[in-house]
Amino acid sequence: MSVFTKKNRLKSDVHSFLGVAIALVVIGFLFIYSASSVYALERFNLPHYFIKRQLMGVLVGFIGFLFARSISLDFLEGTSPFFFVGSLILTAMTLIPRFGIRIHGSSRWVSLGIVDLQPSELLKIAFILYVARFLAKREQQKFTFKKSYLPFLVVCAIVAGILLKQPDFGLAVTLTCTAFLLLFIAGVPFKHLFFTALGLLPIGAFLIFNYSYRLRRILTFLNPWNDPQGAGFQIIQSLIAIGSGNWWGSGISHSKQKFFYLPMQHTDFIFSIIAEETGFIGSSIIIILYVLFLYYGLRIAGQLTKKFHIYAALGFVLLTSLQAIINIFVATGLLPTKGIGLPLISYGNSSLVCTFIMIGLIVNMAAHEYGYKNKSGITSAA
Repeated sequence: MSVFTKKNRLKSDVHSFLGVAIALVVIGFLFIYSASSVYALERFNLPHYFIKRQLMGVLVGFIGFLFARSISLDFLEGTSPFFFVGSLILTAMTLIPRFGIRIHGSSRWVSLGIVDLQPSELLKIAFILYVARFLAKREQQKFTFKKSYLPFLVVCAIVAGILLKQPDFGLAVTLTCTAFLLLFIAGVPFKHLFFTALGLLPIGAFLIFNYSYRLRRILTFLNPWNDPQGAGFQIIQSLIAIGSGNWWGSGISHSKQKFFYLPMQHTDFIFSIIAEETGFIGSSIIIILYVLFLYYGLRIAGQLTKKFHIYAALGFVLLTSLQAIINIFVATGLLPTKGIGLPLISYGNSSLVCTFIMIGLIVNMAAHEYGYKNKSGITSAA
């Protein structure tokens, strides 16, 4: 295959990838308003409250996308350790009462005076870049357990420890799974991964059984009808919403569950409202879009040649896809509740902006591959 043909195929995949992402954002706009209007009217006397804030997030995210698409990738690779340490410190600041903001029992936000930030979203980007740099450098040096793998595990343990302290068990699990998928793809000795996973089992059991609310979530997951008005209320209402959608749904904006039956209907459980209003057909379209996001993302990563770019692009795509899978599984009762939103669709500016940045970096890496970027950093049309 000629370089020209490879370049055109890569450009086509990038455009398809962006098209899928835009479709998810547009769907998010529609259903954030549909799901949140009643709650926003009741709480803020303004039905457009959340959609206006989401629009601001899209605007900031687009600026972040443009920045990520035009940044020097060599500079990014060289400074990624500093970015990682900085985002880790910022995330740790959520644990300091003076800076941390506690919402729904978790300290995941930090107040910087003029703005409130969820630094764990930045940590997601920084951690993937750190793992990508580690794996890229690994291929240039002799890989040993003591000098390479063990220090990496220590770093992962620090990241997971800070996230668990917030607590954010869902993100800790998602980042760990993404890291191990990248290690597996990179060809790290399977025995290292196997014994690490084996060692994580008792740690996971301790984290579940030593904290009553996590154990309660597991028990609720196994039988939510055991406490239908308490711990099982949310998942039962989610299943009612999904089940009442049938094939074609009740119609957009005609959800009944959004009338204060289903908590967090515009964030963690927005998929349930989508299923209720658009039915099996609409839900399937959402799932297909995420499958296409994964497909085109993997195709783009597979056409890159620089190792840092390959692992970073893979990490961003896998992390976003894992979040989507976990969110949909939670909404459908296939996993215990995790507090993870639906990427590009759920309400949440920090998550939306950081996802835009990840997409911008993937596009930048693709543009860098065959140099089809003009002076403004905007890719040329196919």
